[in-house]
Amino acid sequence: MTKPAVLWFRRDLRLADHPALLRAVADSPEVLALFVADDAVLVPSGAPRRVFLAGCLERLSSALGGRLLIAAGRPEQVVPAVAAAVGASAVHVSADYGPYGRRRDARVEKALAATGVELIGSGSPYAVAPGRVRKPDGSRYAVFTPYYRGWTAHGWRAPARTADPVTWLDPSSVDGPQLRSAADLGLPLDPSTTLPEPGEAAARQVWQDFLHSKDSHNHDSHNEYSDSGHSPETAAGRYGLDTYPDQRNRPDHAGTSQMSPYLKWGCIHPRTLLADLAASGSPGAASYRRELAWREFYADVVFHRPESLHTSLDPAIDRLTGDTGKTADERLAAWKAGKTGYPYIDAGMRQLLAQGWVHNRVRMGVASFLIKDLHLPWQVGAAHFMDHLVDGDYASNNHGWQWVAGSGPQAAAFYRIFNPIGQGEKFDPDGTYVRRFVPELRDIPGKAVHRPWELPGGAPADYPTPIVDHAAERTESLRRWESRARS
Repeated sequence: MTKPAVLWFRRDLRLADHPALLRAVADSPEVLALFVADDAVLVPSGAPRRVFLAGCLERLSSALGGRLLIAAGRPEQVVPAVAAAVGASAVHVSADYGPYGRRRDARVEKALAATGVELIGSGSPYAVAPGRVRKPDGSRYAVFTPYYRGWTAHGWRAPARTADPVTWLDPSSVDGPQLRSAADLGLPLDPSTTLPEPGEAAARQVWQDFLHSKDSHNHDSHNEYSDSGHSPETAAGRYGLDTYPDQRNRPDHAGTSQMSPYLKWGCIHPRTLLADLAASGSPGAASYRRELAWREFYADVVFHRPESLHTSLDPAIDRLTGDTGKTADERLAAWKAGKTGYPYIDAGMRQLLAQGWVHNRVRMGVASFLIKDLHLPWQVGAAHFMDHLVDGDYASNNHGWQWVAGSGPQAAAFYRIFNPIGQGEKFDPDGTYVRRFVPELRDIPGKAVHRPWELPGGAPADYPTPIVDHAAERTESLRRWESRARS
């Protein structure tokens, strides 16, 4: 008699395009669906990511007819106990290539092997698994552009077929592990924070909306945000894939796909997106495919250099002198609260608090401001983002911060310092984005919102004055960089 199998869900909270599910069904007619509430993953996650995860698990459990077992504890203890409880011969997973995931899976594999159970990995959260794309001599790619060429030449599999009907085991029959409900995994969320709809069905709908939206906009018109929904991408008249190359850098427009939270938890697989891009014939497909490759590149960098999650790939960046003391702490608090006195920066930081998400172009601006205007290390900003991002992914987030800091692969040079006013005027020319998130400035029309201190009566009384002088701090950043170079 064939023994049951366990399918351990991690960053693959879906049923479609799921190689590990296919392998489990091929090996056994009965499958137990398991999610382990692992404190090593949950504790570092802020409320937005925890709440979104809980929602994704609820949707997955519903799709399984309520037959998702959520067990709390250390995976190397929980997984063998669950496998033993159902008499499983194998535990199936989507392979994890992150530093913690690899260590965890090694411990679980060892614990399972001691009981005669196999841990079988099939697929991963990536179109091409980290470590797979290499130079002809076998070494890793350290720079994105050649990696992208290698990644494209390597190619990826077509989406996995839909699994045959599955007999999901009833989790109520499992004794032993400490059980949890999906709702237990969430944290109290500020009631003013609006997150995207979680789950696989939502992921597919958001993607299809983006894929098939046609540009019917006047690009010079005042395209105000909707006051409802998660982000501008939920506003009526969003932009889609066709205009992505032009609109993806405009935080005042609904020009991005909003797929990052779903990719984070595997509600949809990037291979599915790549297949749809190839079939679309859209002029935006190549640009979007390149952005997916950045996500895979950063995962590849972390696979080879796991220490780069916390230390700069260029050691010179970590040797820069940073500010400390009371004034530095006060400025950091103002940055976190979106009260720096620079409207574009404040809009970005308030968007983070309101939506658990920040437009990527704005992420670069607020990061540059923290590192080069406030003279604080990128690690401080990266940690704050991971506390609040619904799409928080350590590889993408921390290496995005390194890029701005002037470290990491193909990074902007340290002396590339974004002007917090000029960035707003360039990418939010009508001030729409600022007015959406900084209500104190809502009555200031047009681009004047980026320089409220220049208004005849000055800035509104309830809006802070700039906490630093950008020109002076730019000069100071360059001085510190040159001093480091001479030391």
